[in-house]
Amino acid sequence: MPREGSGAVASPCTNVCRMNEASGWCEGCWRTIDEIVAWAVLDEPERRAVWLQLEVRRRGTGDRSR
Repeated sequence: MPREGSGAVASPCTNVCRMNEASGWCEGCWRTIDEIVAWAVLDEPERRAVWLQLEVRRRGTGDRSR
């Protein structure tokens, strides 16, 4: 996750764009369709909030790959 004050918040996209039907999350970046669509118009604090949610989701599944 990007650190506070580290400049523009990069997209979490990993170019693995496959939606998991059970969870509703992208298998590459862990975002929902709504989060993916909204990313371009979110401000920096909102993008950081999405990143926090992605970390919670990933850890909740036991994925330690990132």
